[in-house]
Amino acid sequence: MRPVKITRNAQIPDRLRISRYQKNPELGPQILFFSGGSALNAFSHTLKKYTHNSIHLVTPFDSGGSSAELRKAFNMPAIGDLRSRLMALADESVLGHPEIYRLFSYRLDKKKSQAELRHQLEQFINGTESLVSDIANPMRRVIRNQLGYFYDAMPDNFNLKGASVGNLILTGGYLNNHEHLDPIIFLFSKLVNVQGTVRAVVNDDLHIRAKLKNGEVVLGQHMLTGKEAPKITSPITELKLSESLNEYIPATAELQKKNRKLIENAEIICFSPGSFYSSLLANLLPYGVASAISLNGNPKVYIPNLGNDPEQVGMTLEQNIDALLKALIADISIKSSPSDLLQFVLLDSKNGHYFGGVPSKKLNKLGIKVIDTALIRSDNPTIYDNELLCAALLSLT
Repeated sequence: MRPVKITRNAQIPDRLRISRYQKNPELGPQILFFSGGSALNAFSHTLKKYTHNSIHLVTPFDSGGSSAELRKAFNMPAIGDLRSRLMALADESVLGHPEIYRLFSYRLDKKKSQAELRHQLEQFINGTESLVSDIANPMRRVIRNQLGYFYDAMPDNFNLKGASVGNLILTGGYLNNHEHLDPIIFLFSKLVNVQGTVRAVVNDDLHIRAKLKNGEVVLGQHMLTGKEAPKITSPITELKLSESLNEYIPATAELQKKNRKLIENAEIICFSPGSFYSSLLANLLPYGVASAISLNGNPKVYIPNLGNDPEQVGMTLEQNIDALLKALIADISIKSSPSDLLQFVLLDSKNGHYFGGVPSKKLNKLGIKVIDTALIRSDNPTIYDNELLCAALLSLT
């Protein structure tokens, strides 16, 4: 049985509603974001001023950067994006333990030798390094314990240069908790008083496989973003999960019950800006995600990218929306209309550029409304303004 839908007129921005949330962010709304990477980190710093109840489902399929080293060594999901979102939502007051925040944000020096970095890591573990010694027990003991698990399991050839200490702590906790992410993410959240909920959409050790329009097959998230490999030159036509990064082995993943409940009960579901395929659509690949979305009667909002996303080569805004709806409908066994899965496209056509223009007529036919409001400052048209975007989303709750 579907929940009854109740509609209301929304004023954007709703100053009264925003002021109320700012005074009591601990009672703020449960806005759920499907995202990954760093696109929402700065926004999350702003959002926590208004709500401590936001929900962030993050893709664990990253195969580049320092996460790649850890995944290769331990056959585990990617944790770098989880750590950075936890840090973005951490309590930055004295109550949030700034000394732990500093440790979790610290990266080992790229210029030091492996021997020097191993020695420094040993100092972290025995508690003599200042970043650890400044932390009071029992938290210091917990951190040292997780790092110790990592150190004991670390391969001899593991490259520590530039490694995030927060990632190493999370990895130690993952190994210590029988290769489960949720317990260490929960502990990490408590240590820095994270003002929201951050979870991997699934805990599986999987990778992304993309098929391009020209027939080329690309394996690995890092091959799509244009950061560690040449930018793709042909549009993506298909996205799947693979068990291996070396060869395509078809894989499936299933949404956990507790993540399903988060989706079904969220006050707003937000399809966020960021890497369109490897961050947004990858979150929709696990079985059960789209059906949970369809069962939520609250607003579902797509915020399209501004500027140039290397993964959206040649794609118009209309094609982006088509790809989003296709990914959602593919996971649903019962017949659903597009408006069950997406009600609003939130954008700023006056100050932002959306390739191909806004397909208003088509969206209207699908029952999807365009909210065209101020989201961008005229002096910086390539990114959404965090305060304006927060105000618009909070006004819809």
